[in-house]
Amino acid sequence: MAGTSIIFRREVYQYFTTPVSYFIAAGFLLLTGLYFNGDVAYSITRKAINPALIPDFMATLMILFGPLLTMRMLAEEEREGTLELLLTAPASDAAIVIGKYLAAWFYYTLLLALTFSYQLIVVQISQPDLSHTFCAYIGIWLYGGATLAIGILFSSLTENQVVAAFMSLATLVFLYLGDIAGQIVANLDLARVIRQLSILGHYSTSFSYGLVRAEDVAYFAGIIVIMLFIAIRVVESHRWR
Repeated sequence: MAGTSIIFRREVYQYFTTPVSYFIAAGFLLLTGLYFNGDVAYSITRKAINPALIPDFMATLMILFGPLLTMRMLAEEEREGTLELLLTAPASDAAIVIGKYLAAWFYYTLLLALTFSYQLIVVQISQPDLSHTFCAYIGIWLYGGATLAIGILFSSLTENQVVAAFMSLATLVFLYLGDIAGQIVANLDLARVIRQLSILGHYSTSFSYGLVRAEDVAYFAGIIVIMLFIAIRVVESHRWR
């Protein structure tokens, strides 16, 4: 536990002292702000504001930002030769991977918290279903955690940050498009299976509508656990090289 805490603090410090992190945050908030402004301007005269507006948009946005937030975490350590130093430190392989993952999830949580300011604006101009909004935020928080876990795995597989980002992006796009494919497949049983495997399907059919289902929570938790377990095994393999 102590090792995880040390790695976590180290990574969080790097997030707040690296200019790239601020560029990512600025891009994230710019895109969500533009989307929010455009939809609210349209909604005022034509339709009710969607309580899950920002979380729904982030479900697409995290396909890109998930890899950006995690691509350097282990790949950079291996490229610079500092991973070997970490492996000799008094921290287990699990502590290294989990500490880095929790730092990425913490940073993502802060970005997510900043979008609450949009909800304050919505409350001033309409009467949104806040329970619906709360459920959507829980869902997108778990969804984001799953995308980051996938990113951590691919960051552990290569020393090239661009390759790590590309592989995690390709995987997330595949899992994202599964929900769309499930809607157009004629065979209902096959469509159900495809949507059960889709990362978007476990958000868009429940949390997006203000519902919290145990199976969807278990799906995201399962992805996180499996991806981190594999990443730990990959890091462990460096001890035998």
